[in-house]
Parts: sequence; structure tokens; C-alpha cells
Amino acid sequence: MRILIFHGYLLRGTGSNIYNANLARSLAGLGHEVHLFCQDRSAQEPEGVTIHVPDIGRVLPVYVADRYEGFDALPFPELDEAALDNYLDANVAAIRSVPPPDLALANHLVMGPVILARGLEGRAPYAVKVHGSALEYTVRPHRERFLPYALEGIHGASGVLVGSRHTAESLWEVLSDEPSLPERTRLGPPGVDVNSFHPRPKEEAAIGLTRLADKLESHDTAPWGGEIGAAQALRKLDPRRDRIVSYVGKLIVSKGVDLLLAAWPLVVARVAQARLVVVGFGTYRNALGRFVDALGRRDLETLQEIAARGRELEGGPPGELRHLRAFLEGASEEWLEAAPAAAARIHFTGRIEHDDLSGLLPVCEAQVMPSTFPEAFGMVAAEAAACGALPLSAGHSGMAEVIATLAPALPEELRPLLSFEIGPRAVEEIATKLVAWLTLDDAERERARLALAKEAARRYRWENVAKGVIAAAQGRLDELPFPAVAAQNAKSKYLA
Repeated sequence: MRILIFHGYLLRGTGSNIYNANLARSLAGLGHEVHLFCQDRSAQEPEGVTIHVPDIGRVLPVYVADRYEGFDALPFPELDEAALDNYLDANVAAIRSVPPPDLALANHLVMGPVILARGLEGRAPYAVKVHGSALEYTVRPHRERFLPYALEGIHGASGVLVGSRHTAESLWEVLSDEPSLPERTRLGPPGVDVNSFHPRPKEEAAIGLTRLADKLESHDTAPWGGEIGAAQALRKLDPRRDRIVSYVGKLIVSKGVDLLLAAWPLVVARVAQARLVVVGFGTYRNALGRFVDALGRRDLETLQEIAARGRELEGGPPGELRHLRAFLEGASEEWLEAAPAAAARIHFTGRIEHDDLSGLLPVCEAQVMPSTFPEAFGMVAAEAAACGALPLSAGHSGMAEVIATLAPALPEELRPLLSFEIGPRAVEEIATKLVAWLTLDDAERERARLALAKEAARRYRWENVAKGVIAAAQGRLDELPFPAVAAQNAKSKYLA
């Protein structure tokens, strides 16, 4: 079949980008002819995939303010009507310029679905994949302007895929004017490349980390989110000696990285060999660097200032980080004593290409996903688990649903180590659960690691994701699961 995918962004770095790059590759691997519409001008075409880059000019509409090399990236609400019309018209014209596909997929609630609806003009069925960011950052807070576009695009979709029950319920609430939407919504999470993300023996994992550091050192890593010292940061990690924990994601306030950094002195106080590697880029990077510097000086005043200003430090309005503030107000002597040593054991790499994470995650014993804002899915948690790392995640939204699928692989007494609650005790809870995992009996932890990896590989293979996309676009919704068994009450409510 000829399959068209409209994404509209890059093919590296963030969750939806990675989703589309892997989906296109997997569909081609199943024998389909794939046409992928994006804005990645340097992307390499996998076999069987043709990449199209519509000429939209320099303005790239985004959901969260950020920098993108070669573009003037503006949040959708900041676009005037002329700029928005230009973006829509350019993409619709690009869709109309290629032969009609047999089926198609639109990504993001805006503007992918409306672009396909107008561009295909009924010539092919299509599905919509809702990733969450467009819904929560654009359509929900700016309904008067963007809800009509969302409704127009979603109306003609044969099926709508979400990564979690949380996203489904949010979608149904915001698009309540589309009564048939719940009965067309199905679970369609991202996948994991189990050929790349899997457990490795310690020596083999150490070699993979060295190769990754060599690769970063031989390339210019500074543009588009990289950091010049990335290779040196990785060389400080020694999996034969260190107990490595990672964070992988955007460096923005809503990802909750401050909670993990605040927890780190409590971890190092109990596990002196622990090291934390922070992978990612974003507008909160400088503030996080200040945070670590202040830890090293035991500078509570600066830390409290960061907690008080919050989102202001990434370019937004002032807004207190209340959970961080609550912890700092009661910071213990043990925490203060360990803070300098902990700061020396925190390493920032900047952006690392998604495919290269398979050189890092197998050396990690745990990975933390501390988002304070709802997440459509916990892809990094699934990838960490596939490598045998504990995926410690905030216990809400799509992250909680991923953890719920992995928890049965563990003995009942270890299942609480998979999640923590966002609240005034979040910092202590992160530290306590990391310490419990890192100090577990070696044999018991190894059994648990392998069980997590096996379950993640069973549930989240990309081939299964690709087949689900085809089924959704063709309207074969009976073959796909409704978003989580636990959502049956919600289903009854919305379908009534």
C-alpha cells in the first residue's frame, strides 16, 4: 500500500519526532510505500520511505516555545492569521501535489488533521495520532481560536489513536462537540526498537558508552540542543564502578527535573557511587545549571530563588515551584552535607540523537521521569525498561498507564518502586525509591531488570504499532483496544 504520514516537524529529538521516524521505517519494513511529510531538511531517507519537506518559509508553528535550527519557531497562539493561513495553505498544497495514498495518518490535533482533511479531499481514509502537546498547550487553553481546526480535522478521521486513557479523556472533554469521537478512539502508544534497546552485559554496555562518547566528540554537537562538553560528561560515567541514573527529556519546568536534582543529595548520601546523567535541551537549561552550581556551594538562597521564580526562568510568567519550595524549607543537615558531592556527580549532555540513546540506557540502573504536567505516554520509561533500567515515573497521566503495564512483571514488593506521587513529598519519595533499588540484593535486582526488559519488549514492538495505525486508518477499530480497561466508566459516560 501507499501510505502518507503528515508530521510537519523534525524526525529527531522529541517524542512525536521519534514516533514518526520509527513508524515510517516500520511501515516500510512491512513492505509498504511510505511518504512522510515533515520539516527535517537533513533527514536521511530509510529504504522504502520518501521524505517530503513542504516550503513553509521560516516560521515553524510549535506547541511549546523553543529553538529550532533554520526556523523562527513560534507558539501557535503567537501567529497572526496571515502566518497561520500561509502555513496551512503550503502544507495542503504539498499534500495535493502527490498521488493519492491508499491511507494516511495525521499527527497532532492541530494542524495535521485539518491539513489532511483539506489536502486529501476524501480521496483516502486517514487516522489521527494525538500526541498530547497540541491538545494541552494549544487547543485546550485557546479553544475559541483552535477548536474549529481540531474539529474539522478530527471529523473525517476513521480512527483516532491516543497513547493513554488520560489523553483520551482529555481529548473527549475538549472536543465534546464531536459526539462520535469516543467510539472512534483507540489505544495506539509509541513503540520501542527492541533490537537496539535491550539489556547488555556490563562490559558490552561500557564499550557502547565509550563508542557513544567517541561519536559525540568527533561531531559538532553544539547546534540544535547539543552541548560542547557532551563527550566529556559521558566519559565521567563508568558502569563498572558507578551506579548510573538518567533523565532523558526536554529541559522545561513542566518536566519536573528540579525535583530529581533536589533528590540527588539524598541519593548520594546513601549510595556514594551514584551518578546522574541529564540528557536533553530546552529553555530551562540555564536555570538547572544554576541549580547544580548552588548545590555545590550549599547556597540555599539561590535554590529558593529558583523555586520562587519557577517558569519565569524559562521565559514564562513567574510561578512558584511549590513542591520544590516545600522541600527546601525543611532541607535536612544530611542533605546539605551531601549537596557538594552530589553536584559533582550530576552531568549534562545536551541533546543526544534518539538512536544513540541505545549506547547510554543499557549502562543505567534507573531512569526517572518526573513530569509535573500530564504526559500522553511514557516512551522513555518503556525504553528504559526494555534496557533493564528501573523506570521510576510520576504516578499520573500516560506515565502511570505505562507503569501499570510493566508492574506485573515485578514481584509485588518491588512494584511501588516504579512510581511516585507529585506533591510536597515528591523529592524524598524519588530519593527513597532510587536508594531502595540501588541497594537491592544484586541477584534480586538482576532478575527484576530482566523481567522488566522482557515485558517491555513484548508490549511495545514497533511492528505492532505500525499495524495498529493501518487498522485505525482503515476503520478496523474492533481490532484495537479501547484506551485501558480502567477507562470503561469513562467510555460509558461519553458514549451514553
